[in-house]
Amino acid sequence: MSKTVGDFVVERLAEWGVKRIFGYPGDGINGVIGALARAKGKIEFIQVRHEEMAAFMAAAYAKFTGELGVCLSTGGPGASHLITGLYDAKLDHQPVLAIAGQAARTIRGAHYQQEVNLDRMFSDVAEFVQEASVPTQVRHLLDRTIRIATANRGVGVLVLPNDLQEMKYEDPPRKHANVFSSSGYTRPRVIPYDADLLRAAEVLNSGKKVAMLVGAGALGATDEVIAVADRLGAGCAKALLGKAVLPDDLPWVTGSIGILGTKASWDLMNDCDTLLMVGTAFPYAEFLPKEGQARAVHIDINPGMLGMRYASEVNLHGDSAETLRALLPLLNHSQDGTWRQKISSSIADSRKQLEERALAPAKPINPQRVVYEMSPRVPDDVIVTSDSGSCANWFARDLQIRRGMMCSLSGGLASMGAAVPYAIAAKFAHPTRPVVALVGDGAMQMSNMAELITVSKYWRQWADPRWIVCVFNNEDLNQVTWEQRVMEGDPKFEASQNLPDVPYHRFAELIGLKGIFCDDPQQVGAAWVEALASDRPVVLEFKTDPEVPPLPSHITFEQAKQFMSTIVHGDPNEGSMLAGVARQVLSAILPGEKK
Repeated sequence: MSKTVGDFVVERLAEWGVKRIFGYPGDGINGVIGALARAKGKIEFIQVRHEEMAAFMAAAYAKFTGELGVCLSTGGPGASHLITGLYDAKLDHQPVLAIAGQAARTIRGAHYQQEVNLDRMFSDVAEFVQEASVPTQVRHLLDRTIRIATANRGVGVLVLPNDLQEMKYEDPPRKHANVFSSSGYTRPRVIPYDADLLRAAEVLNSGKKVAMLVGAGALGATDEVIAVADRLGAGCAKALLGKAVLPDDLPWVTGSIGILGTKASWDLMNDCDTLLMVGTAFPYAEFLPKEGQARAVHIDINPGMLGMRYASEVNLHGDSAETLRALLPLLNHSQDGTWRQKISSSIADSRKQLEERALAPAKPINPQRVVYEMSPRVPDDVIVTSDSGSCANWFARDLQIRRGMMCSLSGGLASMGAAVPYAIAAKFAHPTRPVVALVGDGAMQMSNMAELITVSKYWRQWADPRWIVCVFNNEDLNQVTWEQRVMEGDPKFEASQNLPDVPYHRFAELIGLKGIFCDDPQQVGAAWVEALASDRPVVLEFKTDPEVPPLPSHITFEQAKQFMSTIVHGDPNEGSMLAGVARQVLSAILPGEKK
C-alpha cells in the first residue's frame, strides 16, 4: 500500500519527537486517524470528550514536559472547539501544534457543510497557520509550523483538507517552485551582553531593600534565583504561574502576589527600593512598587514583555537561568540582614493570618481549610492543577510548595474548565507522579465532569493510580459573586450565580472511580488521607461555604465602600455573608488607605 499524506504526517511527527496527540475524531481528519492506527503505537492517541479539552491538554502537556504539545480535531465545529485551549497556550507562551481537518478541496468556497475558513479563524491565536493544498506542500508546512511554534513558544496550526489526507504522498520534485525542509530544532543559549549585565549589577548593588518577582519563565532557574536572592539579601514574591519556582519553606519567600496573593508579598513590594523581575509578565500594577519608588531590572526571554509591567531601568533579553548565572559574579554580597529580618517577620504574620482564616468556622466547611489540610499531606513529587475562580485563591495562598512539586493553571487566559484536562495531561506526562486538581462546581458542570470519563478510560495504564479531583461544591459561581459585591457594589444576582447541587462523588462511582464526600470540617484531613491512599482515581467532594470571601489578604478603602453598598442594596445572603466577611476580611483593611 502506498504511503498517504496522512501516513507522512504521522511519520514526520514521530521524527520531530511527538509521543502523543490529544484529540477527537471526525470525517474531516479521518486520513490522519487512519494513519495513526497504521503506525501501530508509534504515537499514542488520547481520545478526549471535547476538542477544547484536547487543546487544554496539549497546552498543559507542554507546561509539564517542556516539549511540544499536540492536539487534533476534525474541521468545522471540531476545529472551532479548539480555540479556547489554544488561546490558553498562546497567552501562557506554550508551544502547541494543532492539526485540523477541513472540507475537501473540490468544494472549498461552495458554502459546503462544515466548511469554515480555518486559516482566518486561527489567524489571531496562531504564530503560524496554513492550509495545505497539494501533497508536496505538506512536508515544509508541517516542519515550519512545528519549528515556529517551538521557537516562538506559541501556537502553530496545520489545516489538512480531508481529500488531501488520503492522497498518495510525494516528496517535492527538484525543480522551480519547490522547497526541501528538514525536521529538528534546539533552543539557543540567549544571554545579554556583558555591558548590559554590568548596568544591571550597578542597579541591584545600589539597593538596600531588594525585592524579586519570579514567574513561569524562571521555572527552570530555581538554583540561580536562590543564589541571586541570597547574594542580594532579597525577598521574593511569586507570580501565579511561577508558584513552583521556589519552595515556600525558605524564610524570604513571601508566596503569591496580587489579588490572589499574600499580605507579605504586598508588604515586600510596598517597602522595597529595588526590584528584580525574572521571567514574569505579572499584569497588576497596583501590586507592584509605585512608579519611581524602586529602581528595577527585568529579565525575560521574550523581548516584547521587557519593561511592560514596571518602568525598569535595565531590560535584559535572555534565558532566566543563563542570565542569572552570568549576573551572579557581578553582585555584591549584602552584609545587612535587617531587610530580610523584616521580610521574615512579615511572612510569619501572613502565615498566621492564613492559618486563622483557614480554621475559622464556616457552614459547613471553610474552603480555605480544604487546601490548608491538603498542603502538608500531598507527596513531594505531586503535580497540582487549579481551575479559575475562588479555588484559585486557596491554591495561590494555602498550598505551600516544596521542592520537587509542580503546579499550574490557566494563567493569562484564566479560563474556567482547565483544571481537569491539565491534570489528565500531567498524568500522561508523568504517570508515576500523583496529581491533584482543584476545581469549583461551576467548572465541573461546565466541562470537567465529562473528562472524568477520559480518566475512567485510561487510568489503568498509569503506573501510579493516584489522581484526585477535589471539587468545592458551594452551589455558587463564587468568585464572580464576590467580585460583584466588592468591586461593583452589587448584591448577589441569584439568577446568574446559583448552581444546582450535583453529587459529583456519586458520578465518579458510576463510572468506576472512587467517590468521597465530606461535609464535616473535622474530617477534611482524614478525607485527604483516604483519597491519597486510593487504588484508583478519586473525586473528592467537599461541601463548602460560599460566604467565605475569596478576596485579597487586604482590601482597599474603596472596596470596603463598595461592599457596604452591597449591604445597603440588600444581598439575598446578607446574614451569612456578613458573618463570613467579619471573620475573613474587614479586619484586614489597611489602616489609612483611603484613596
